[in-house]
Amino acid sequence: MRRIHVIGIGAGDPDQLTLQAVKALRSTDVFFLLDKGEVKGDLTRLRRDMLDAHVPEGSYRVVEARDPERDRTAGGTSYAPAVEDWRAARAGIYERLIAEELGEEDTGAFLVWGDPSLYDSTLGILQEVLERGAVEFAYEVVPGISSVSSLVARHRTGLNRVARPVQITTGRRLAEGFPEGVDDVVVMLDAHQAFRRYADQDIDIYWGAYLGTPDEILVSGPLAEAAPRIERLRAEARERKGWIMDTYLLRRDPKGGA
Repeated sequence: MRRIHVIGIGAGDPDQLTLQAVKALRSTDVFFLLDKGEVKGDLTRLRRDMLDAHVPEGSYRVVEARDPERDRTAGGTSYAPAVEDWRAARAGIYERLIAEELGEEDTGAFLVWGDPSLYDSTLGILQEVLERGAVEFAYEVVPGISSVSSLVARHRTGLNRVARPVQITTGRRLAEGFPEGVDDVVVMLDAHQAFRRYADQDIDIYWGAYLGTPDEILVSGPLAEAAPRIERLRAEARERKGWIMDTYLLRRDPKGGA
């Protein structure tokens, strides 16, 4: 039976690959890379650099496919259907790649930024492909160092404080309100800088963009002071590279929290 590795490759630093990930890389025959276009071409190059660094040349093939576009203008009640349409399109691509590019006894792999279990669609899409019934395969998951772990490590802080919870959420959710009963909140996928609405509160921010890459940017401090700098750096970086991936931790004074 065909086998698939879903390999977490960390936030961008090739040195963040785990020994388990390297072992999985070296036992893979075909790597599937979804190309997001010229703007994000350096993401594909980073993946190839990891293969060059850890896998013997000539022992594998790389198959690229164009990642389907997602309707990022969809909001409100149309957001979930837009995501479902995108996932269905991706499932069709995965199904074709596995059926056409992977031999019956071969092992393929998808290289996932960070950790496959955290705000990534690969596992759900592979399960959808299996449920369609057109192609059979077994798959296993190799955990990776997430951008969340990389963020707090680079800022030399922890995710939570003593006996206090931490919540991981999205910019879309944060824009709806600060989570109740939580004072340490990690925010991902924030295209609209939702942290700005809390700049008048006693909150510290630990922010990072392009974590684990040569373009890494870090900012920390009181949110009221750091927010304008983050906005400026973020705009400059997006203009320079055409895209940005950032994550941040908001840490509120428990005395002023809910």
